Amino acid sequence: MTTIGLVLSLLVQQAPAVGVESNLMVPMRDRVRLATDVYRPSGAGPWPVILIRTPYNKASTGSAAQGHRLAAWGYAVAIQDVRGKYQSEGMFRVQADDPDDGYDTVDWLARQPWSTGKVGTIGCSYPGEAQIFLAKRRHPAHLAMVPQAAAGPARYLSVINGGAYELALMFGWLRAAGNKVHLQPAPGTPDSLVALSRPFLSARQELPTIDFQAAWQTLPIAEMSRRVPGPPTDWEAFVTHGPGDPWWREFNLLTDADTVATPGLHVGSWYDYGVTETLGYFARFRRAGADRRTRDGQYAIIAPTAHCDFERATAETVVGRRPVGDARFDFSSVYRRWFDYWLKSEGDLTSLPRVQYYVMGRDEWRSATDWPVPGTAFTRYFLRSDGRANSRFGTGTLSLEAPRNEPPDEFVYDPATPVPSKGGALCCTGTPDAPPGAFDQSDIETRHDVLVYSTPPLTRGVEVTGPIEAVLHVSSSATDTDFTVKLVDVYPDGTAYNIQEGILRARYREGLDRETRMVPGTVYPIRVNVHATSNYFGPGHRIRVEISSSNFPRFDRNLNLGTDNSREHRMAVARNVIHHSARYPSHLVLPVVP
Repeated sequence: MTTIGLVLSLLVQQAPAVGVESNLMVPMRDRVRLATDVYRPSGAGPWPVILIRTPYNKASTGSAAQGHRLAAWGYAVAIQDVRGKYQSEGMFRVQADDPDDGYDTVDWLARQPWSTGKVGTIGCSYPGEAQIFLAKRRHPAHLAMVPQAAAGPARYLSVINGGAYELALMFGWLRAAGNKVHLQPAPGTPDSLVALSRPFLSARQELPTIDFQAAWQTLPIAEMSRRVPGPPTDWEAFVTHGPGDPWWREFNLLTDADTVATPGLHVGSWYDYGVTETLGYFARFRRAGADRRTRDGQYAIIAPTAHCDFERATAETVVGRRPVGDARFDFSSVYRRWFDYWLKSEGDLTSLPRVQYYVMGRDEWRSATDWPVPGTAFTRYFLRSDGRANSRFGTGTLSLEAPRNEPPDEFVYDPATPVPSKGGALCCTGTPDAPPGAFDQSDIETRHDVLVYSTPPLTRGVEVTGPIEAVLHVSSSATDTDFTVKLVDVYPDGTAYNIQEGILRARYREGLDRETRMVPGTVYPIRVNVHATSNYFGPGHRIRVEISSSNFPRFDRNLNLGTDNSREHRMAVARNVIHHSARYPSHLVLPVVP
């Protein structure tokens, strides 16, 4: 028996008796039926319901363990294969049908005789994002949610970051979990034969082994999925539609006009690509919830781990290669308390901190009343050099003092030899060749196409907690190119751990809804979202920022031609320049917490 299987077996033995009803076919408004397993506690009921909607197989061992655990708390638990996945009918379209399907499922659950009519939701990654899509529809029975690592509704289904495409993440995830394979009996098949086919429909897909490194290198990227063996996906559609394309409207992405009426416990991780969105939902719904109950009912918890790993923290947690101390947190007790309050009217949340976050470097949990943390001083750290900031052996410095008249820094960006990704907020790539987390960046910093700016060793520690932004003044020989920014914590022994990173495709410098090419040689101000973190740079450490034009394969390469990168097979070299002077004061804005 596997370790997970043993844990599930012990859980079932120790928990109150739980009844399971498998493959209830819940009808949607268009008559498509979604397969749903329902776990119910012993006794007569009725019970409040906790819903999990997943593309990852409701019949998996992990889903079953979750069903038993939540049912043991005194809830009916509904775990559903989303449309077009495993035992559900219909065609899978990444998140396009989740708002209506989620609404219809909540409506069905609220009307069942074993239900009190009160429904909560929980789930990580895609199941987390499905909750945000559902909350937009404001079903009156959807009374509580725990969206974990949910980025997609606010950021182009997690495909686009600063106008660049999340290449490794989306290629790996679509191939493995988001593909179009859907094995179903033909309409009219007798129920007895359908029942016999269920184990086959739930079987794990075994994908052909491929060389991911070789696949990432191929051009044009629109045809990447065609060049490797595997199932059909939406890859080509995603990478050929820019962020301003009306095509994205069919996905019901979160807009400024949307409000929600569901209290939310938003959970994320510092080394997760969606941490900015997680904190954004908290802050936005707290400001613009449909009513006071919703606005007052928003909370956030941010761990130091990678995507969906927050409950796996140990007494000696390591993220990538960086030790971050004892990051354990009793998530289970908080979740139970959360649902008991909103769905059973039991207990209270008065002692639950509004925001809880882990400070890396200090290696401790902290709490705050809001986000950004009250009292945060958004502090400008200016880029300085004598024009030779190339590599960590150069003369680049990071200073609180603004520059005067200094020559700019220039580097050559060649898409044929991009700066490699090393850790960071990656996930779901399908290969160990692109692991997430913190790794020593010292070898990256020897490259001449990486500009490096560092403070002197700190005499006093600096805590950086909150959203980070880089304001750069740039020019290029190309009409379009990328600019990447990476925040780094340099330890006294020289180990340089990546903390957070961002990218901007220059054509989107005026907004993702418009494309504006550069005039070669003209200086433009750009703002790069470097996302959010909480990190204490201790005495003797140095705060460092790396600037370049690629971070591959996390992001697709800009081919520097000003054309449609997704369909282009040609590439050009660009000479890119970072200006820092009294007229062009390029700087990093760090949220310093006293």
